[in-house]
Amino acid sequence: MALNYSTMWRLTILSICYLSFVDTRNGQKHDPRNNGDLTLWIDEKQVKMFSGMSMEIYAISNGNVLPYILDKNFEKYLPLIPSEVSYVNFTWKAGMKKYYYNFDRLQSFDESILEAPVISIKTKGRVPKRPKEFSILLPCIGNSSGIATFSIGLLIESRKGKPLNGTPLRLKLRKECAQRSPDPECDKKCANQGWCNNEKICQCPEGYMGQYCKTALCYPQCMNGGNCTSPGVCSCPPGFQGLHCEGGICGQKCLNGGKCIQKDTCECSKGYYGPHCEYSKCIIPCQNGGRCRGINKCRCPQGFKGDHCEIGRAKPHRSNCRLKCKHGTCVDDTCVCDSGWYGRLCHHSKYI
Repeated sequence: MALNYSTMWRLTILSICYLSFVDTRNGQKHDPRNNGDLTLWIDEKQVKMFSGMSMEIYAISNGNVLPYILDKNFEKYLPLIPSEVSYVNFTWKAGMKKYYYNFDRLQSFDESILEAPVISIKTKGRVPKRPKEFSILLPCIGNSSGIATFSIGLLIESRKGKPLNGTPLRLKLRKECAQRSPDPECDKKCANQGWCNNEKICQCPEGYMGQYCKTALCYPQCMNGGNCTSPGVCSCPPGFQGLHCEGGICGQKCLNGGKCIQKDTCECSKGYYGPHCEYSKCIIPCQNGGRCRGINKCRCPQGFKGDHCEIGRAKPHRSNCRLKCKHGTCVDDTCVCDSGWYGRLCHHSKYI
């Protein structure tokens, strides 16, 4: 739940993003915090602390759990929570409606490394009407290092006892716990503008982690073998592109409306197939401008019908001056009137 931004790419990828909401009626951005229904988000300061990027991340907006959290592959794409992040602050509000919550699962599966998560509010209660912050603490065991798996469960119900669609949320995440030993020469080893504190341990700037601040943070994580070269910036391997290396590059163009979705992989439009969508499923070609939409089925332009658009004929173009121009000349199916006359057929005098 702490790093739920990692699959935003699936929506715009991630609209998404896709993290600003647009009111299409007037073209202005709409802030989800101002609506009158349940909203849950991570604020900009918190996100920047562990990702190096300034943005707000929404898990629930206007009473709806956002689709990327409900994606069945959501947990697969979540990156490891770094050792530098020991808590995550959330803000939520119920607005004009009444909602009740229950954190019914706070569990560590590696208690020798990580204690069970702790929340800063009661595990059961009512979601506050106005925005209020709470924290989920991730306490590492003092003398142990490693990667621990933990689980968080959240149930939200209306005052009628009906669960909010998408809840209970059941998330299984991973947290790194690492002990940093003092290094007398850390002031020479801290990279990326990290600094050596009084205990001779490197303190990293936002967007970097590791004993000597050499590891950049990218959330969402880089996909398809991409490398995070600086905070929020992925370097993609050959054949991939996109902010998170999520998109493919096809050496040969996808034909007939096909789209490149992975390296040298085309997603074909209806009626076509083949490595580059070069083959039509219509053995008999569509006639009269028709387009293949299925096995031997064509979508026909107006005026034609039949499986292959072979029946019918195009309607003749209707001329605007099919009747004789009274006081003018027909040019490109439009009457150009003589001086002193106007109208579709130039039959009205300006002097009468």
